[in-house]
Amino acid sequence: MEKRILILDDDTDICNLLSRFLTKNGYTTETAFSGSRAVEMLKVGKFDLLISDFRLGDTDGLKLLERLHQEGLGLPVIIITGYSDIKMAVNVIKAGALDYVSKPLIPDEILMMVKRALGEGASEDNESLKSRPKKLLPASSFLIGKSKVALELYRQIDLVAPTNYSVIIYGESGSGKEAVARSIHDRSDRRGKPFVAMDCGAISKELAGSELFGHEKGSFTGAINSKIGHFELANGGTLFLDEIGNLGYDIQVSMLRVIQERRLKRIGGNKEIDLDVRIVIASNENLAVAFRNGKFREDLYHRFNEFTINVPPLRERDKDIIPFAEHFLQETNSELNRNITSFSDEVKNIFLNYSWPGNIRELKNMIKRAALLTKGEIIEVDALPEEMKSPERNSFNLPTGIISGNNEQSRTSGLPKQVTNLKEAALEAEYETIINVLQKVQFNKSKAARMLNIDRKTLYNKMKHYNLLNESDSSSV
Repeated sequence: MEKRILILDDDTDICNLLSRFLTKNGYTTETAFSGSRAVEMLKVGKFDLLISDFRLGDTDGLKLLERLHQEGLGLPVIIITGYSDIKMAVNVIKAGALDYVSKPLIPDEILMMVKRALGEGASEDNESLKSRPKKLLPASSFLIGKSKVALELYRQIDLVAPTNYSVIIYGESGSGKEAVARSIHDRSDRRGKPFVAMDCGAISKELAGSELFGHEKGSFTGAINSKIGHFELANGGTLFLDEIGNLGYDIQVSMLRVIQERRLKRIGGNKEIDLDVRIVIASNENLAVAFRNGKFREDLYHRFNEFTINVPPLRERDKDIIPFAEHFLQETNSELNRNITSFSDEVKNIFLNYSWPGNIRELKNMIKRAALLTKGEIIEVDALPEEMKSPERNSFNLPTGIISGNNEQSRTSGLPKQVTNLKEAALEAEYETIINVLQKVQFNKSKAARMLNIDRKTLYNKMKHYNLLNESDSSSV
């Protein structure tokens, strides 16, 4: 059945040209010359795609998208404009448009967009996506997937990368937020300049200022030499701040001033240093919620929130799991000088049904471990870690001592089964609270500590007290 496309433009020549071109390529087209007429046609007829000019006589692209949403007329929309304004592009994408293209129109580009919008030619589109990052990125730094959410992720990266917008990247631990940040940098005009990454969660509050802004010799006890901070190191390029929610409030104030003034002074210094830095930040918690709860400065949040990208967790990328696993297997073969060819069907089935709480990072580490344990040419189930082989543990990757569900008999902590006094009741409540939060955040301990309003060391001590730690946890808390 032929796909029906509605073309909306108050320029009749554009409508006729697009209509003839798309008809030659096998599509059925109709035209409208006003936004109100287009809405009427969409109400009475079934269309698979709307191609609309941004500036119309009776409306514009943003108002049209809002009207379609209000009327419940859900269909893919491609916006065309003669005004090459990237801010407009960002706004229409946020408003729900599928894609955006500037005049003059290139036929092949339009056809590719139409096919992608209608779910056609996915393999060709994916091949073109595969070819681009490989030219810019080192091997394995950015993995190309085939899932729908992965293709949407790449589209958003392509959209925002050429701008100087600050970007917030949300995603779970191990989902590839830094790889996304690097891809944004490598597709921008700053790609020949430094990309500097800083893990804000791994630096103490006392040292955060020095790491970000640098310091002069003798500016504080222990400052035996001058130090260049991350802002300076990234000058001209991109500064990536991972887990920015861990920065103290005082550091946030200093950072806001640096961003506003585009210059800084090292700690203990008097010289002002001009800055030209694009900032990309990442968080596994919602910063809008954090500033409402008083844990993050609202003005700093709005400085960063020019564009937002959500990195999907691996469990939502079922079409990508096996290709990613095969990619990591090739890497590991090269590293270990092995020739393991593939995975057994049972292993692949486990991969597809496992929840991957550690996301891509967990998959990569698991493949390296399994390859080391495999003697033949195929990775079998016995090379997988226990939590993957045990179906009852797959949903949460539970460490020893964590209960699954409400089965009271499954607890292995040191708590008494019958509470006999107030102190024991308090311990019981604390134990249950910690378990519930850990399960809610899929055992991301940094996030759990923030939700519990305690530091990571305190969380670690409490988990140790309640016998809730795996052997590997002592190095990851």
